[in-house]
Amino acid sequence: MFESILCQVPEYDAAVLDALIELAVEIAREGREGRRIGTLFTLGDEEAVLAKSRPLILDPLAGHPESSRRINDPNLRGTIKELAQLDGAFVVSGSGVFVAACRYLDTAGAGIEIPLGLGSRHLAAANTSSVTGAVGIVVSESATVRIFCHGKMVGEIIPELWLLSRREVQMPGMVSQEHVGDMAVITPNTPVWGVKAQK
Repeated sequence: MFESILCQVPEYDAAVLDALIELAVEIAREGREGRRIGTLFTLGDEEAVLAKSRPLILDPLAGHPESSRRINDPNLRGTIKELAQLDGAFVVSGSGVFVAACRYLDTAGAGIEIPLGLGSRHLAAANTSSVTGAVGIVVSESATVRIFCHGKMVGEIIPELWLLSRREVQMPGMVSQEHVGDMAVITPNTPVWGVKAQK
């Protein structure tokens, strides 16, 4: 479904990234109990992400078997949606296993440029993707999903087309836009995957 974004991030298994983006879009669309919520996922380079983060609370995923923490486990989706209401980021391995939840990402923000109006969650995703090999996926409380790789925004998903008419796209430069059902998927015209992450 998100082929234009997957092309921007060739380092990771497309099926895992697609499933994680789909979960993020579901959270953006549904919210929780009638209210919009925001959250952040990191995908891949989990050891580096864990080293550059700390727990905000006791990890609710700790101690559960790996088989029940896989992105493709349908029973996990509801749990992740509930946990998304808590502060902090989810750390997901490159193979699609949820490693940790409720993490504070230590982000300095030096040298990272994000569009004005995007907050600390976006800055954390951009910075983490810059200093590790991870991809950052942010669900904004405005119901927009943004994907960061190598410190740059590589995709914006506006789950409901009527939202697109009410807001401006934040991705800088020339972009391509495709409509998938009632979603708009926006990607840069020039892929950023050739840029190496600074570690």
